[in-house]
Amino acid sequence: MAIESFHCSLCGRRVKIQSRADMPVLDPNTGFGICKNCIKNIYNFIEEDERRNSRTNKKNFNSQLGELLAKNKPHVIKEYLDEFIIMQERAKKILSVAAYNHYKRMKYDLDNHGGDEEIDKSNVIIMGPTGCGKTAMLSHLSRLLDIPFAVTDASSLTEAGFVGADVEVAVRNLYYAAGRDIEKTEHGIIYLDEFDKIARKSGANNSITADPGHEGVQQGLLKMLEGSVVEFTERGQRKHPEAPTIKVDTKNILFIVGGAFVGIEKIIEKRVRKGDSNIGFGSEIPSKEDTDAKFNELIHQVRPEDLMKYGIIPEIIGRLPVICTLETLDEDALLRILTEPKNAPVKQYEKLLAMDNVKLEFEEEALRQVAKMAIERKTGARSLKGIIEDVMLDVMFEIPKTTEPRRVVITEACIKGEESPKIFPLEETVILSKESA
Repeated sequence: MAIESFHCSLCGRRVKIQSRADMPVLDPNTGFGICKNCIKNIYNFIEEDERRNSRTNKKNFNSQLGELLAKNKPHVIKEYLDEFIIMQERAKKILSVAAYNHYKRMKYDLDNHGGDEEIDKSNVIIMGPTGCGKTAMLSHLSRLLDIPFAVTDASSLTEAGFVGADVEVAVRNLYYAAGRDIEKTEHGIIYLDEFDKIARKSGANNSITADPGHEGVQQGLLKMLEGSVVEFTERGQRKHPEAPTIKVDTKNILFIVGGAFVGIEKIIEKRVRKGDSNIGFGSEIPSKEDTDAKFNELIHQVRPEDLMKYGIIPEIIGRLPVICTLETLDEDALLRILTEPKNAPVKQYEKLLAMDNVKLEFEEEALRQVAKMAIERKTGARSLKGIIEDVMLDVMFEIPKTTEPRRVVITEACIKGEESPKIFPLEETVILSKESA
């Protein structure tokens, strides 16, 4: 039987049901019901409370920004990055200044209450060979600034309407990295890795064929990079018109896109050779031994027109005004990465074995052999720990069997796989050192 009227449990009025709009929030078991006027009042109260909290949060965030800027000047940021990243001096300076200016821009906007005179976003494009430290540098930067940071593989993104991940996935990943806190999400850093993989296949020329994983993705990223409200569903939910969505404003999100951009040095060299022979390499052709040195010099001369020829659309380049380039790591640099940074692979293994009362030692030639193998694999610093892990596997399996003090020595032959790591009782080591003295 249809209900013609009901008593509102909040205001106490008897309400006649004349249309669907009058239908109450009603529990037939208890008789509890709320009329539409009370629902409107509750909604208005919630909205006003959210506006009040938003104003308070902006004031709080403004003061937090002031503290963040005061203690994280560009030279301080670079000094922190120096503790973890070897070489790449120019890249560390560029990122330090870019991050500092990005948060200054936010403070300016808050201080001026979003006035007409806005400072444009300074998103960054970062270029460098595999394993040169791009992701590591950004990860440490976000840790210093204590802001959310999320990495998304740009090659997994596709144009809307095609099978694959939509561009909104990048913002959703940051949302979860921020602990599902929208305010923190709106001031984080998004790193789009493998960005060179979405360069349009035809380079600077237009293609008449469908290109769902390339130019269409770049077009989809335009508004997001500049600053817009992005809507996305929770993980695991299907995207359909009635699904609840989360809205995030990307206006104050710092976007950094990066990749190896394999072959771009040839585009740069071709442009440089057309110009004055006194600029760059001119007409000189470097020998094979100087390939890395040639790449390092050319990559720092990259210009927007080179990126356009590579296949990045002009509109995207306009939204990525800061170009940051990283150099190829040589054997000496990889050797330093193994031992010098705070989180160096050798230091990590020394700490792990010290927990089992074992002193770990690497001979210098062993470490140099690790660096040589990483260069042969063409994977840069990212493979250093994997090479050591292969050598240390049997040792780390055997060591915990006893708790007596020991010493493990890793030689060049161990790295080459010609012999197993040597294990000595620690007392024997002390006696030998005294006799040699």
